[in-house]
Amino acid sequence: MSQSVLSLKNVNIYQEGKSILSQVNLEVKHGEFLYIIGKTGSGKSSLMKTLYADLALTEGEGHIVDFDLATLKEDDIPFLRRKIGIVFQDFKLLPDRTVNDNMLFVLKATGWTDNVEMQNKIDEVLNKVGMRDFGKKMPHQLSGGEQQRVAIARALLNDPELILADEPTGNLDPQTSAEVLEVLKKINANGKTIIMATHDYALLMKFPSKTLKCEDAKIFEVVQRTA
Repeated sequence: MSQSVLSLKNVNIYQEGKSILSQVNLEVKHGEFLYIIGKTGSGKSSLMKTLYADLALTEGEGHIVDFDLATLKEDDIPFLRRKIGIVFQDFKLLPDRTVNDNMLFVLKATGWTDNVEMQNKIDEVLNKVGMRDFGKKMPHQLSGGEQQRVAIARALLNDPELILADEPTGNLDPQTSAEVLEVLKKINANGKTIIMATHDYALLMKFPSKTLKCEDAKIFEVVQRTA
């Protein structure tokens, strides 16, 4: 396995025919924690969608968790997404089933069959995010922060090489946002690579890490100033 989990070279990103980002060059190594910042509409989400193949890469070179984004076939997208954990702003939990059953749905959809193994894995990932005792709860019985912890646990189910978190604290208050970031930082400290798009600059000050900024159709590294 290469040391890089993600490599983009001279990538141009389009959405609905409109140029969003141009000449993107980016390398992310295993174990890094990377922020992507920028105003709404600056290209953060379009970049993330390109990484998990919701937007096709049509110009430039892109490799992510040993998949070639430029030549990726539609049939290969599910296999790519099994190696990537994705955390969204709006949690995307299935509202009509319990936390446990949300987890079971993902495991069964990705080929797990042994009931004991599945429950052990569910217990393991919920424990990592401090939610092991919440398996029988319905999503509406959980706070926003608890739902996002469950969403992070779900992203860990298939032991991904990379976690993409697209505005994971966007619907949360500052204290809950910090708690979710602590969970992500702990997961990163245990060896997971995390790329997180955010517009919450307060989190960057509290949990500093390598930061890229989307602005004027470009993406570049910024040096954080400390107080």
